[in-house]
Amino acid sequence: MTPDSQPRELQFPLYVKAPLILLGLALLVLTLHLASSIIFPLLFAAIFAIMLHPVEQWLLRRRVPPLLAISLTVVLGVAVVMGLLYFIYVEAVELSDQAPMFKKKLAATTAQLHAWLQQRFGFSDQKLQGWMSEASAKATVLLGGSLTVASGVLLEAVLLPVYIFLLFLYQKRLVSFLTQVFSGQQRDRNVAEVLSESKAAIQSYMVGLLIEGSIVAALNVGALFALGVPYALLLGVLGALFNFIPYIGGVIAIAMPVLMAFVAKDGYTTPLLVVAVYVVIQFIDNHYLIPRIVASKIKINALVAIVAVLVGNAIGGVAGMFLALPIVAILKIVFDRIDSLRPWGMVLGDEETPRGRKVNPVKPEVKASKQ
Repeated sequence: MTPDSQPRELQFPLYVKAPLILLGLALLVLTLHLASSIIFPLLFAAIFAIMLHPVEQWLLRRRVPPLLAISLTVVLGVAVVMGLLYFIYVEAVELSDQAPMFKKKLAATTAQLHAWLQQRFGFSDQKLQGWMSEASAKATVLLGGSLTVASGVLLEAVLLPVYIFLLFLYQKRLVSFLTQVFSGQQRDRNVAEVLSESKAAIQSYMVGLLIEGSIVAALNVGALFALGVPYALLLGVLGALFNFIPYIGGVIAIAMPVLMAFVAKDGYTTPLLVVAVYVVIQFIDNHYLIPRIVASKIKINALVAIVAVLVGNAIGGVAGMFLALPIVAILKIVFDRIDSLRPWGMVLGDEETPRGRKVNPVKPEVKASKQ
């Protein structure tokens, strides 16, 4: 072995590497699924901490003590979320006063539907009652599952401020840990740039998501007010919030105002108009707002985005769907900076060439010393 020779990495054929990669991915997905109740709250806390980081930095520049700056930042974030929840609670309490009217209208509609099915298709009362009982049982099970999920979300929401506070408190230690893990050095420019770009991508994505949600909420509220649907403000804001959830969120966003219009208005004209208006709003959102305001911030192509959302749903449900795109955006930033993984970054992105700057695996001074 000559002095200039270097140990070579083991090269495996594709039929060996492919099963190993698939096995590693399967173990990773299984780990995320089993530990989702621990990992996902930490990821949400990290995203919120990144969103609130400019506030903390602004306070530190004003010579506010670090511990006080962190505390004020967390309190501000919690206050904004609690304000939104309080608004929804007040509107929902007013909406609950209309429960007797809802039950009366629902009973009348059920009787009309019962009579129409019996007259048109000749269904017997026994069969119709069986279907109604089965539908009621499924609705009860669905409601119980929803309450269980809601209680779990509330428990995790209580932990989020604690996680955010601790992430702010130990941010320098965490950055140093990541730098040493991925570079083996106390400081590394490439790792620092990856962390900086990842933070900027998440901030841009979340800000774009908030802008898109605000526009959708304004369109929803304006349309419902124009159609004379009661509680237009509450339903429009809730529709925009549910719209953050891929796939099922849009369906729920349409179902709530349609049900309200059906109960509060006579006939079927207003519910049909609500459906038509919401379809137009969804079209504007999907084809104009999301591509220009949200998707442009993370540079992920549509195919990868859909697959990522489906994988996120399989791993962690709604929380996994929400976290899928930011995680893929971070992976793209990392892949673009590693020569061997740059093709994967190109596949994830929607540009013709990778977005990250080219980084040579061997430093120039090392090359010079070998010549």
